[in-house]
Amino acid sequence: MHLKTLSLINFKNFENFNIELCPKINCFIGDNGTGKTNILDSVHYLSFCKSFNNLSDRQNIKTGEDFFVVQGEFELNGEHENIYCGLQKDKRKSFRRNGVEYQKLSEHIGLLPVVYTTPYDSNLIHDGSEFRRKFADSVISQFDRNYLNALITYNRLLEQRNSILKNSQKGLNIDYDEIAVWDMQLSETGKRIYKARSEFAKEVIDIFQKYYCLISDNKENVQLTYQSQLHNEDMSDLLNKNFERDRILGFTTAGIHKDDFDFRIDNNPIKRYGSQGQQKTFVISLKLAWFEYIKQKMNLAPILLLDDIFDKLDKKRVKVITRLVSDNSFGQIFITDTSYSRMPDILKELEIEYKILNLSNNEKISNC
Repeated sequence: MHLKTLSLINFKNFENFNIELCPKINCFIGDNGTGKTNILDSVHYLSFCKSFNNLSDRQNIKTGEDFFVVQGEFELNGEHENIYCGLQKDKRKSFRRNGVEYQKLSEHIGLLPVVYTTPYDSNLIHDGSEFRRKFADSVISQFDRNYLNALITYNRLLEQRNSILKNSQKGLNIDYDEIAVWDMQLSETGKRIYKARSEFAKEVIDIFQKYYCLISDNKENVQLTYQSQLHNEDMSDLLNKNFERDRILGFTTAGIHKDDFDFRIDNNPIKRYGSQGQQKTFVISLKLAWFEYIKQKMNLAPILLLDDIFDKLDKKRVKVITRLVSDNSFGQIFITDTSYSRMPDILKELEIEYKILNLSNNEKISNC
């Protein structure tokens, strides 16, 4: 699978941008603010139907304009796939596959798998559990449609339960029969999500360790441990036990929406004991493990988006990562870099197809 052509109209800083892409490595270099990350984000849009920056869709419309369009032509299993995403202000987002409108955006997730790194990936280490849950959910949802549907259902049920609990704080009576119905459905859906997350944590750890060793030259061991209240208690029991507390606080305090993943290096929390370089290597290795895990599950190499991954990494690790992803086991790769010489010099040493676009002066270097 690879993206053959990409077209942007009024998307972020681009008024009109069209490019034919290389099936292997595509590198975008230039100063900050030239739009390197925006190109990668548009590819993310074509896979996930949204920005990887979690911006509202309207925020992606170029300043002063009323709409944006992102369009790409993919080659997938020998067939051409034309994917269109368009948005007009104050209108519903339009998402089409080969001219046919999706009724539900969730129907598209998993068709064109993408793995991405961003400058904000340190949030996985430093911020709250929500970021780590979303990471696991993004991985599993791309190959397991039932899991994605279970997540959507769970969040809807949770919203309904919380709405009833909030009404109780306003002095309204609680319909305990209604709560029992929501609890039963939440329990059933939560158990399915818990099982899938448990399997993911067990299956991905060896792949994760492999990539960390390759990049760090076997210097440390890394650990990824799934933390859930469901390890020790049934979901329905948790909801019953915490109901009175939930009623007082006005929201559901127990369940798989409180899950977390513990990240460690040599059995110490990476957040406290990892250097900047170790933390960067940790997150990149985690994303490469995501790539291989998806590839194993789908028998299809995802597109890999590497946005500004070389900051805080020494030259040796930069070369190791570039050589690693240029291997034939990887598919199409998009890379951004602020250095004008680093990637051109490294890519010229490798026997691989590549295209480099300097966004500061529109200069192109290509051997494909």
